[in-house]
Amino acid sequence: HAAPSVPTATSQLALPPEMTDKIRCALLSVSDKANLADLAKALDAAGVKILSTGGTAKAMRDAGVKVTDVSEYTQSPEVMDGRVKTLHPRVHGGILARHLDADIKQLEEIGGRPIDLVVVN
Repeated sequence: HAAPSVPTATSQLALPPEMTDKIRCALLSVSDKANLADLAKALDAAGVKILSTGGTAKAMRDAGVKVTDVSEYTQSPEVMDGRVKTLHPRVHGGILARHLDADIKQLEEIGGRPIDLVVVN
């Protein structure tokens, strides 16, 4: 079996059409930023709202990708030298919300939105 291809800095990723209507918001927070720009550009091109933290957000901005800082989204600053960034009901509620009216209503009441994709390493 051939190894899966790994995108390079010159390759262009694209979300498959069947994914573009399912992923509307993504949270990206990675320490290894290899291929991050390619993934972020593909998400951005598909109209996905990207939430991110610290160095990950900076790397995506440097690549020309529109990013919302988690601290802006949550209206809560990063604390403990940046180790605590995403521990917030808007983030966890967005990840755990089911696509049920009651869950979405509760999430909207706290200013959150569903998070359909989480990328960490």
